[in-house]
Amino acid sequence: MAYAGGHRSSENVAMSWSATQYSLFEDERTRPVRDLLGAVPPRPVRHATDLGCGPGNSTEVLLQRCPDAQVTALDSDPDMIEKARERKRLCIPRVHMVTADIAGWSAPEPQDLILANASLQWVPDHGRLYPHLVRQLSEGASLAVQTPDNLEEPAHTALREIACRGPWAAKFEDFQLPPRHGTAFYYDLLSPLCARVEVWRTTYHHPLADGAEGVVQWFKGSALRPYLSRLQPHEQDDFLQMYLQAMQGAYPPASDGKVLLPFPRLFVVATR
Repeated sequence: MAYAGGHRSSENVAMSWSATQYSLFEDERTRPVRDLLGAVPPRPVRHATDLGCGPGNSTEVLLQRCPDAQVTALDSDPDMIEKARERKRLCIPRVHMVTADIAGWSAPEPQDLILANASLQWVPDHGRLYPHLVRQLSEGASLAVQTPDNLEEPAHTALREIACRGPWAAKFEDFQLPPRHGTAFYYDLLSPLCARVEVWRTTYHHPLADGAEGVVQWFKGSALRPYLSRLQPHEQDDFLQMYLQAMQGAYPPASDGKVLLPFPRLFVVATR
């Protein structure tokens, strides 16, 4: 998913995505979207959009929830869209695929459901973006959003520390991820615009094979990408080695040898 779920770019975070790498943990990455859509109030859905569709896993779940809807799947990354088109040929043939950025998106007609699964964290200015998305909804329709809420987890704090202390530190002097916000921010932002706003936070615990190497592989499909995109190939190798060592200390293996990766996520369902 690219700056449109999941996998994006912003003014300060520009990179390409690997749909294959991202899909290595597709089952784990798809569970939150099932939980998210399960909380959307039931109503007929004629028009729905998946913002940041990535390789199409979230779109497939959306179609299972709304089998009669006209669904549009949007992503800005060509590799993600190509992977989604492969899935479209197999199991989501009615979906309309669009290559575009979320930040500039407006619906051609009022939407009965807008889904954004692990995508909006890459888009800046949520104070403007979320109200804009609500305005694309029909009366009684819902905006359903899930974003990672893990910037203070060891997997992320290690990234920032390695970027700052390595020989590549100068390359990260202007590095900045779009800011993250808590539940109160989204409730206060959306409650004046909506009849109902639900916000909650869930921490998933994903058992990953291959110990700390499994953690590295997980984040190579997401959080590592904006860091590695600033480095030369030999620097990338050194960065990954330092990151692996940090993950070995932060995530000791369980009794079966797997690493139990805690992954907090923030959910918002805003119904107009």
